[in-house]
Amino acid sequence: MRKGDIVTLTIEKNKYPNMGIGYHEGQKIFVKQAIKGQKVAVRISKKRSERIEGRIMEIIEKSPAEQDSFCEHFGACGGCALQTLSAEGQLAMKHEMVSNLFEEAKMPIEILEIIESPKVFEYRNKMEFSFGDEVIGGPLTLGMHKKGRYHDVVDVPSCHLIDGDYRLLLTEILAYFKASGLPKYDKKCETGFLRHLVIRKSVTTAEILVALSATTQVPFDGDAFVKMLQALPLSGELTGVLYVRNDGKSDMVSGTYDVLFGRDYIMEHLMELSFKVTLYSFFQTNTRGAEYLYKAALDLIPDLSDKVCFDLFSGTGTIGQIMAKRARQVIGIEIVSDAVDAANENAKLNGLDNCTFLCGDVYQTLDTVEARPDVIVVDPPRAGIGEKAVQRITAYGVPEIVYISCNPKTLLDDLAWFKRAGYVPADGLKLVDMFPWTGHVEAIVALYKKD
Repeated sequence: MRKGDIVTLTIEKNKYPNMGIGYHEGQKIFVKQAIKGQKVAVRISKKRSERIEGRIMEIIEKSPAEQDSFCEHFGACGGCALQTLSAEGQLAMKHEMVSNLFEEAKMPIEILEIIESPKVFEYRNKMEFSFGDEVIGGPLTLGMHKKGRYHDVVDVPSCHLIDGDYRLLLTEILAYFKASGLPKYDKKCETGFLRHLVIRKSVTTAEILVALSATTQVPFDGDAFVKMLQALPLSGELTGVLYVRNDGKSDMVSGTYDVLFGRDYIMEHLMELSFKVTLYSFFQTNTRGAEYLYKAALDLIPDLSDKVCFDLFSGTGTIGQIMAKRARQVIGIEIVSDAVDAANENAKLNGLDNCTFLCGDVYQTLDTVEARPDVIVVDPPRAGIGEKAVQRITAYGVPEIVYISCNPKTLLDDLAWFKRAGYVPADGLKLVDMFPWTGHVEAIVALYKKD
């Protein structure tokens, strides 16, 4: 078997992140976005002594667990991989994927439960779309990257993860820029204008923030863009329009922005608290699911009264402020300054004078904090925590640490570092399905210090 060969195999199990595993002539092959029970034709894309990977060329037979997709964009859009499973079927698959991830690493751990999202459709409070084309030189598109094609973008006007206001904005903004003749940004030549569209909509207040990410290479009539948006029959309230001046080389939304209309944030309510959510703030994209997530996490800390709590990688300070309602003091640390500013404003808004958020790298900033914690909660980005920060965190010797992870793969790596520092899972993992129809899942684990 060589790179480029096409082989036929049956997927025997799934492993996080969204990886199918099958065998050909006794050799294990990892296949992205394959589902247990499928018979697939696979082209070998990587062959190394320790690992063989393949890409699906054809699904010869569906899995017995599959059904027809509910989405018009399935197969073209690369956004949702589990649409051919039932709601219950995807929960079972995520449970299996995480369990197999830990078993293969020889660190088996019990999955205590997987908590279903309260909404499986129209649950997102933020979406980031890309401008581009589906084929080279084709008409302007605005949507998601094409499945398996990083440089191609497909329109997704009927996406089921977002509500009608998103779909209306997506359709009308694409039509507006098609009529304007403004060019999409060409990554290779580094020329053009249109790059991304970010939309935030509060689930609880229905406030909407629209941010256009584009270069400064072409004159842009922001007033006309705002007037077009204001004329749309939105069910929510358009509270802000931003122009992000994005001349960076990386394919991400970055740069300073101009407020073309209104303000640069929306208000969201979560567990009886109010949160100002800005463009660059981290805030869980499934608001109702976040309530389930944070409740499950805080249930692992039996008593917060009169305790000093550290909220590390704190984002807009959601879980920190929830803890502050019961704790003596909460100190949060987050590297994104915009999110820290919003977190401190939110604490004042919620009348929490025992809550402070600091801006900086967790590893470095902890050295500036005089207070010593009784409880530590960590909610890191997908890259996880890493050895140095784990050593710094565990040096406090607190009896309990709660780890909230959006990436079980890096959670697995970090648990190995925690184990070396004397911290092990108190029980097992709780999973929360914050991202229905995708291969992602949140994990929560309580760690305790061994004697």
